[in-house]
Amino acid sequence: METETGIVIGRPKNVLFGRFLPPLFRLLFASRLLFASRLLFAACLLSAGPLATTCLTPATASAQDEGALADDGSEAATTNDSSLLFYIANACGWVFGPVFLLLSFILVALLVMCFLQIRTTVLLPPALSEQFETHLEAKEYQPAYELVKNDDSYLGRVLAAGMGKLQTGYPAAVTAMEEAQGEEQMKLEHKISYVSLIGALAPMLGLLGTVTGMVSSFKKIADNPGVAPKPDQLAGGISTALVTTLIGLWIAIPAILFFQMFRNWLEEINAEATDETSRLMSRFQKK
Repeated sequence: METETGIVIGRPKNVLFGRFLPPLFRLLFASRLLFASRLLFAACLLSAGPLATTCLTPATASAQDEGALADDGSEAATTNDSSLLFYIANACGWVFGPVFLLLSFILVALLVMCFLQIRTTVLLPPALSEQFETHLEAKEYQPAYELVKNDDSYLGRVLAAGMGKLQTGYPAAVTAMEEAQGEEQMKLEHKISYVSLIGALAPMLGLLGTVTGMVSSFKKIADNPGVAPKPDQLAGGISTALVTTLIGLWIAIPAILFFQMFRNWLEEINAEATDETSRLMSRFQKK
């Protein structure tokens, strides 16, 4: 179907893989991605630093103690060589341990996906905007429509929706672009909502572990009325209570932090998309 502007409206072609990712060095040196990478690296160091330090400290201290005892000629004492990492694994058990590990892997995968996709250069490609404007200035409306129709970016889909409704007038085109932009916003918000879900779910799992550990400890007290339980009998349940809470917070704090950052990025990108589409399509408005 041919419109008044000479645009032939057809069924959109399938875009299998979208736009190619820019070279790796552009990803690393882009200002926003570089800032996000530094922030992610700092969060990983913040959470993993104490763990790594504590895991390495017992081995070093044991070696120093053994050396001192050897110099004194005394027999080396039996030391517990289990690090904090094994202590955490034992405290979490076969129930909470795999759950927290799975949440951690999912969170890292989501963060990497969001860092790669929620960027202005990917959602609002400058090259697409320049080529589209060049076609419009040359009154090549059909090539302009084909260009945005075959583009899989945020900007391309919004412009394609507007160009497809130009035959019914500029107000209808604006309405179509607003609807398309609303759908794109919903898709992006749906992606980052999983990060928020993990940020809310991890502390709840930690709280569940806290209650489970305390119930286990008090059950041992109730099973031996009138007899004071030994500390090592209660240590298992208390360890589960504290460690699960700690890991839940370790997962939740970075998730909440990055979710807020992604949401701010989306607000900026949506505002830029509105301004750019209005600027490009304003030439069709009758004055």
